[in-house]
Amino acid sequence: MNLADLRREYTKGGLRRADLDPNPLIQFQKWFEQALNSQLIEPSAMTLATADEQGRPSARIVLLKAADERGFVFFTNYDSRKGRELARNPHAALVLYWAELEREICIAGEVTKVSSAESEKYFALRPRGSQLGACVARQSSVVPDRAFLEVRLQELEQAFANHVVEKPRNWGGYLLTPSRIEFWQGRPNRLHDRFQYFRKNDGSWIIERLSP
Repeated sequence: MNLADLRREYTKGGLRRADLDPNPLIQFQKWFEQALNSQLIEPSAMTLATADEQGRPSARIVLLKAADERGFVFFTNYDSRKGRELARNPHAALVLYWAELEREICIAGEVTKVSSAESEKYFALRPRGSQLGACVARQSSVVPDRAFLEVRLQELEQAFANHVVEKPRNWGGYLLTPSRIEFWQGRPNRLHDRFQYFRKNDGSWIIERLSP
């Protein structure tokens, strides 16, 4: 198969300036609700891009766990590669792509840790297996083999058999406060509709149509 021959035409619909809410966070909620109602496999999956102090980028998939007037929240191990990079360079970008809807949302801004209370509250809502998994993981570090992880999980299952699993000290949430949000709708002939919200110094938003 020739990769150069792989292509599809985008025909699901268009996006007009009149369709957009003045507040990009409200517009995000509208699109996200439509993604949920479309029963996509993982609508909250998003690419998180970070960079180290030399500007060398890395990217991975994380899950969106909150989107409100503050911005966008995800949870992870603070000692992971992304955690170490965010500690040195707090600027990051998110991308949500819903192929079935021919839509993409690109978000950029500054990242800060959420409060300990918010992290504790979310951790308590996780399935017990996920809680234990967070305790096992030394995210991004080298391990000898899978058996190493499975043995550690068994040890923790026994240790916490009759106890609540406590949130690890190095695990919690991040909040990305957006300075730019772009909504992309695929269109025929690659003439896609792109609208960018840009936050001004006074906190208000301006909306601009971008060329595809």
